[in-house]
Amino acid sequence: MSTSPKQVVKEFHQADILNDKTIFKNYFHKDVELIWNSTDGLTIMHYDELVAFFTEIRNTYHDLRIEISHLLEDENFVTIRYKYYITTIENPDEELGISHFIGIWEIKDNKMYRGHLVSQPVSEMDDTNESYHKVKV
Repeated sequence: MSTSPKQVVKEFHQADILNDKTIFKNYFHKDVELIWNSTDGLTIMHYDELVAFFTEIRNTYHDLRIEISHLLEDENFVTIRYKYYITTIENPDEELGISHFIGIWEIKDNKMYRGHLVSQPVSEMDDTNESYHKVKV
């Protein structure tokens, strides 16, 4: 059964990243490459680095929620805009918005193959009430 590229990206971002240990093999191509521009500069990750990154996320946060505002498909390419919300292990009753993301993913063999990601941390100047309503998901 074939899944659309948009569905692959959407399902990954809605998956339970903190508890589902099969997520990597289900959604990342074995030859995945993520090119990520953030406030720390340029980071390039492949399969093993992504697994290590999400393992660290699992060890750091109590809960992780993603709010998607845009999800657009053009052939094998999907563009997504979203915001990460977390609760920490130390304070599981307070949810915090931590980062804004825009990503473009190329899908190959029904898996996320090549990604380009831009992120920035949430700030007090954010207008999240107006900018994160769902536009096209």
